Amino acid sequence: MLIEWCCMCGYNGETMEHLLLHCSVAFELWSFVFGSFGFQRVLSEKCYYLGVEDLELLSGEELHTPNSFLVIFNGLILGKHRRPQHFAATMRKLRRAGKIGEFVSVYVNEKQCCVYIASDGGRVCRPLVIADKGISRIKEHHMKELLAGVRTFDSFLQDGLIEYLDVNEENNALIALYEGEATTETTHIEIEPFTILGVCAGLIPFPHHNQSPRNTYQCAMGKQAMGNIAYNQATSFNACWINLNHQLRRMDTLLYLLVYPQRPLLTTKTIELVGYDKLGAGQNATVAVMSYSGYDIEDAIVMNKSSLDRGFGRCIVMKRYSAVLQKYENDTQDRILRPDRKGYGAKHMRILDDDGIASPGEIISPQDIYINKQSPAVTRGTRVPPSELPNIGYKSSKQTFKGPEGESCVVDRVALYNDRHNNLSIKFLIRHTRRPEVGDKFSSRHGQKGVCGTIIQQEDFPFSERGICPDLIMNPHGFPSRMTVGKMIELLGGKAGVSCGRFHYGSAFGEPSGHADTVEAMSEILVNKGFSYNGKDFLYSGITGCPLQAYIFMGPIYYQKLKHMVLDKMHARADGPRVLLTRQPTEGRARNGGLRVGEMERDCLIAYGASMLIFERLMISSDPFEVQVCRICGLLGYYNHHLKTGICSSCKKRDGMSTMKLPYACKLLIQELQSMNIVPRLKLAEA
Repeated sequence: MLIEWCCMCGYNGETMEHLLLHCSVAFELWSFVFGSFGFQRVLSEKCYYLGVEDLELLSGEELHTPNSFLVIFNGLILGKHRRPQHFAATMRKLRRAGKIGEFVSVYVNEKQCCVYIASDGGRVCRPLVIADKGISRIKEHHMKELLAGVRTFDSFLQDGLIEYLDVNEENNALIALYEGEATTETTHIEIEPFTILGVCAGLIPFPHHNQSPRNTYQCAMGKQAMGNIAYNQATSFNACWINLNHQLRRMDTLLYLLVYPQRPLLTTKTIELVGYDKLGAGQNATVAVMSYSGYDIEDAIVMNKSSLDRGFGRCIVMKRYSAVLQKYENDTQDRILRPDRKGYGAKHMRILDDDGIASPGEIISPQDIYINKQSPAVTRGTRVPPSELPNIGYKSSKQTFKGPEGESCVVDRVALYNDRHNNLSIKFLIRHTRRPEVGDKFSSRHGQKGVCGTIIQQEDFPFSERGICPDLIMNPHGFPSRMTVGKMIELLGGKAGVSCGRFHYGSAFGEPSGHADTVEAMSEILVNKGFSYNGKDFLYSGITGCPLQAYIFMGPIYYQKLKHMVLDKMHARADGPRVLLTRQPTEGRARNGGLRVGEMERDCLIAYGASMLIFERLMISSDPFEVQVCRICGLLGYYNHHLKTGICSSCKKRDGMSTMKLPYACKLLIQELQSMNIVPRLKLAEA
């Protein structure tokens, strides 16, 4: 069939080289005709031409030839090949010549005796420079052509100077980070080593000096850091003087903004490529690595109150609330009433405008009403004529603000719009400015997370000879087990950068290419500027005024404020709402629920022998209930208030009734079992 296609393309029975050339023409023609299916079909046909033998045509002896390998194409077995390395090399030559797709991968697995060919989507492929016996194919004249604009990336690909490798094929390659490190066995050279990492890992300075799990933690935490979403992040209230056309009209469900974001002092090439330095998500904090006050154990950090006053870690939380004026099937609909300025409940309506909707710029407190809405009492049945609409009954369905107690939020923006069912809808954006408090979570760019342990006055903070006071104090026990040497180098680089007025680089594997400054170079700058080469400073105690007994490692480190704040998580309860069915406390912080004593906590209490405590937790504080139990039949009865005695539901007798306490959930379980014709009986003994 392949020969027929080649004849269609002009093959006239000449040499094998001509056949291969016409194969390529046929491949391009038919892949255009068939699309993806045709691409795979032609590729598999090409594999057969290159020596893959169909299993149906082989004898048992040929199938089990020791050096023959199975050829698997996109998970399907094509056949066997007797010279797998030669076959793989030929496929790679075709790929580099542009005769097959650049994303087709060929992988020889010696252990499984298989050659895997993959052309399906979803594989992560990386471009690498091809090296012949350790010598790069890209020469100086190629780079000059690229700079002159004569060459592009695609032309490098088409000329076989670079190629894409997927994860599998990388196992058959020996890749050198730099051209100088290549040996005769090297097959590929990295275009630029920091591109091994993605965007999140590329933000970490000196990641190659960290323990790998720490870099992984930072990749997760970097997404939780607060920053700004745009240059023109302006709200309607504080930007009324800005041209309204440039105003942001977004109404995000939840938006965290850092008030004073900064660019990191120690940057990387990835940071510049993705523009993170233009709109950062953190602040450069002067960090002293020392133990202080005992409130910094287990990664907690001690913060300087004056730094917080100056705006360190300050953030804005924007939350959206919405209301819909529903239309019902009987032609009735919700309505908004003017607020009641006098009488009961008027204080909770103070933020409402005359149209019954909260006014932008008003300070809103918990339990305040932000829309004075009413719903019709009857929403189904016969249609109500328009003339009778004003006379139908309405019930109150006003919406109240359930924000953090004791905090003052602001109605930032109110937007009116129609939803897809043509109902009038109103969105309210509530703005809350927060400063860091005890329990808020912070993290450096090295997976070193910690909560604020305490906030201390600047007067009590240690200070250096130059009068520099740290913004936060970090416990030195965070370094030995985590092995985040990159964080130490970041401190040195930040301190050197502040001293000499330039941004230092810490790109991954970047020292040989100059994309990462060396510790020696940064130490030299520190010495020239009058600091210690190792970044340590001579500090005085803020409490006694005496010098501290050790030199303290101190300098700027880029810290991120994470979205996990204690105000959103803090939860405590005494008495509160209960579930109607089981009469047990509700579940969850949003419903003011109780703190559950689970099975494992129960096991601990049993192990301790704290029987009265477990009794108090599981019944008295949960759902105690008094029941009448018949001592004769063991079933539950009821209490007759008229006769002032218990009566058994089964025996119909007053005698032998006992009163006992048990959890309401237990009584409910007994009744549910009875409904299934299972009769649990309680056998009572004298207490």
